[in-house]
Order: sequence, then C-alpha cells, then structure tokens
Amino acid sequence: MSGRESVLIVLKVAFVALIACTAAAQAEECPRKDALGTARVLVVDPATYPRVGVQSFPQSLPLQDHEIVLTFDDGPNPPTTTKVLAALAHECVKATFFLIGQSAAAHPDLVKRIAAEGHSIGHHSWAHPDLKKIDHAQALAQIDRGIAADEMALYGRASTVPTTPFFRFPYFSSTPALLDVLQSRGIAVFGADFWASDWNKMTPDQELKLISDRVKAAGKGIILFHDTKAQTAAMMPDFLRFLRENNYRIVHVVAPAPGKTVQRMP
Repeated sequence: MSGRESVLIVLKVAFVALIACTAAAQAEECPRKDALGTARVLVVDPATYPRVGVQSFPQSLPLQDHEIVLTFDDGPNPPTTTKVLAALAHECVKATFFLIGQSAAAHPDLVKRIAAEGHSIGHHSWAHPDLKKIDHAQALAQIDRGIAADEMALYGRASTVPTTPFFRFPYFSSTPALLDVLQSRGIAVFGADFWASDWNKMTPDQELKLISDRVKAAGKGIILFHDTKAQTAAMMPDFLRFLRENNYRIVHVVAPAPGKTVQRMP
C-alpha cells in the first residue's frame, strides 16, 4: 500500500467518524428517542451551489436517496407559522424559512423565535411581487429592502448583506440579470425540486396525500411549503410522521461559517 493510499484511508475513516459523532450529538439533543430528527447538516456555499432546485435550474443539492430538505415561504404569519414550528420541534426537525420582509418587520419576535429554534433564515423579497414583471431597479430594491427588514428583525440592524445568503424568487420568477447580480454577491438562489401546491385550496388530508405521493415519486429533494397556509400547518405533524415511518431523512441546509465575504448589490 502506498503512502498516498494510507492517507486516503485515514481521511475516509476520520470522515465517517465525524459523521457518526455528528449524528449521535443530534440524537442526544432530541428528547424524543423516536422522533424523525435531523439526519445531517449540509453547508451550502453559494460559490459551489449558486442556484439549486431542478424545477428552475439544472442542478439541485447533493442529496442521497430518501433525503429531504424542508423549506417554507411567505412567513412569518403568527397563526400558522407557530403551528409549523411546533410540529418541527416535536419531531426535532430543522427547516429553512424564506421570509417576506414586510412580514418580518411586522413580527420580529417570531423571526427571532424561528432562528432561536435552529432554523435557517432565507429571504423572499420585501412584498412578494413578481420580480420579472417590474423593472430591474425596482426588483433590486425589493430584494435589498426584504433582506434589510429580515436582518433588522433578527439583529436590530438593517443590512443588505444577508447573514444567511439564501434567496428565493417569489413565484420562482427571475431574470438572467437578477440571477447574475445575486451570484456576484455570493447569494445562493433556491428553487425547489417539488412542492405541496399549497397555494391551491385543499383540505389538510388532500395536501398530505398530494405531497406524500410526490415524495414517494421523487425519492429525495427540496420541498416547498408555505407556512402561511392553514392546511399546511394542520397537516405538518402527519407529514413528518409519514417521513419518519417511511425512513426518510431530513437534511438541514445552512450557510458557510462566517469569514466569507458577501458583496453588496451594485
């Protein structure tokens, strides 16, 4: 065996041990031994993954079979977001919330709660317009104002440099110019791999069947929900139970560690 091969084996063993230790630590943090839990944490570096979600872009995140990323748009909305948070907490699951700036400004305590409970905070514009249907300068202002409002709710200071450089376009409606600007700033754009279609009127049971069927068909991926929808909040405990009973694993996406420079919007 060569010296190089020996080094590779040592690195692989160390990597496996690190994953095992991480999983054990996460399991110990959850008071319910039978909870779904968060299987692993995935650091999403915008330099490597500037745009993800196969419904909009060529690539998604590097997920294994039966791995699911939970994302929620359009909050916070106290009557429903609090129910979603309770369901996630009961199963010791972490998700990513893409916030509307004006809602964050109206409910800063709830924004702080989302972050305090370990979820990632992404950005979703100030007022949820279709950014493809307004001029470029207005679209940039919507993005900046939304980020600043989210940062103000979280930290008491307005900044157009997001602490978590994740953005999702309202309606997934982008332009090449806007995508280029966000990439130049080091902000990852999230699409989705599939969704619950919860913008349509349906019962919680109907939504549960729809999204469960889509999970089984896709096998893995980034799911889009809306934490502002009553039927989504109502069905979330049952959906998480479905994932647990069918051996799906939750992946929590987080930003790179501090130290990377995110450029301001030109």
